[in-house]
Amino acid sequence: MNLLFTKFTIIVVSIIAFASCSNQKKDSPKNIIIFIGDGMGYNHVNVASYFQHGKLGQQIYDSFPIKLGMSTFMIGGEIYNADSAWTNFNFVKKKPTDSAASGTAIATGSKTNKAKLSVDTLNNKLNTILDIAEKFKKSTGVISTVPFSNATPAAFVAHNVSRYNYKEIAHEMIIESKVDVIMGGGHPMFTPNGTPIKLFNERYVGEKEAYDIASGDNATDSNNEKTFNYVGGRDVWDLLVSGKAGSDADSDGINDPWNLIQDRSLFQKYTKGETPKRVIGVFKSGQSTQVERNDSLDNGMPFSAPLNEEVPTLTEMTLAAINILDDNSNGFVLMAEGGAIDWVAHNNILHRTIEEQIDFNNAVDEACKWVEKNSSWNETLFIVTADHETGYLVGPGSNNGETNNTTELWKPIKNNGKGKMPSVEWFSKDHTNSLVPFYAKGKGSTKFLEVIKGYDDIRGNYIDNSDIGNVIEQLLK
Repeated sequence: MNLLFTKFTIIVVSIIAFASCSNQKKDSPKNIIIFIGDGMGYNHVNVASYFQHGKLGQQIYDSFPIKLGMSTFMIGGEIYNADSAWTNFNFVKKKPTDSAASGTAIATGSKTNKAKLSVDTLNNKLNTILDIAEKFKKSTGVISTVPFSNATPAAFVAHNVSRYNYKEIAHEMIIESKVDVIMGGGHPMFTPNGTPIKLFNERYVGEKEAYDIASGDNATDSNNEKTFNYVGGRDVWDLLVSGKAGSDADSDGINDPWNLIQDRSLFQKYTKGETPKRVIGVFKSGQSTQVERNDSLDNGMPFSAPLNEEVPTLTEMTLAAINILDDNSNGFVLMAEGGAIDWVAHNNILHRTIEEQIDFNNAVDEACKWVEKNSSWNETLFIVTADHETGYLVGPGSNNGETNNTTELWKPIKNNGKGKMPSVEWFSKDHTNSLVPFYAKGKGSTKFLEVIKGYDDIRGNYIDNSDIGNVIEQLLK
């Protein structure tokens, strides 16, 4: 009797366990890692490759089995047309997308208007792939080299009519969301170059404001409060510092407060070993990791100016985030952004573009090593792509005269050898609607071959940015 009861119990438990596991399809990846190089076009990859290796094809994602182009247009923008793009030099400069609209398409599978974050054209909320993953009890996270409430990371977590409502966006991410990891810049106590902000009459103020106050000029509280917008306002920051901010992330009816980390040493510490349940990392810069560091322009060579050693690299944030998220037996979804590639490309600064691209490449390398050591390509989907191209970066001598000859309109980047600056030209300080690269490997990656939208004579087959959200949603459900 006892033996029969035991066997019956085992069978019932097995059936329950099977039913629980089968809530997701068998072809659903356990883990999903998405790297987005903000502003990263084909030639941004190329200039870094020439500088790093003296030749192309050496990045780890160059060996991914799925290599496609990707269109990035938004609602109200110029729909990509391969014929027009390669016969009219200025075609891709018409009504380009922004990071909010493109980030929304990637995160939700739905197109929207410029500046909107994961809401449709009527401002209705759209489910993101992180929202969906959380319903399947997966851990989720977003990290970036720029403020975490900036457009791309925000699009995966928050829902807002404008990407510029930083205070509201950060409030939603910190107080209301169920994500487990958030990392990025926007620290209210540090200037963009990483200098600590001075305390004046019990108020944190920037150096210029402190000088104005000391000189008798009245600096208003509202100006001071703006330094807290990236982190949801002073009240939210105070809650973070005191360890009281955070909602119920795992739906057990108990709030899960954030563990705030700020020092680079803690980002590094959490790359291995035990970690807290939820971590928000706000590194010590009012903006990005390295873009606005002192003497950053120096002599025009990558890394010629000393790096700000007080902030983590994208690699360190990535490995820390993964180490926190992978404690969940159901897996995780992580979006990691090289956000400042876009920032320096807007200013057409080549050596800084190479710096940011290399930081991005290094993080991708280490994340791939993690997959091979701690997971496998049979259970992890890995994507590397961009939200749009920035700067219209091409080779010298491009757009030389009126011609329909593609080789005359677009010259290749000139390779000057490893460790030397390649020769280029920039033709915009804005985004373009050029195709951007898309690379994928691992569980479910072949699904992207089923959603090809067209063929481009130069880039080959291409998908659309909205296909990422839609394919991942299909894989998760």
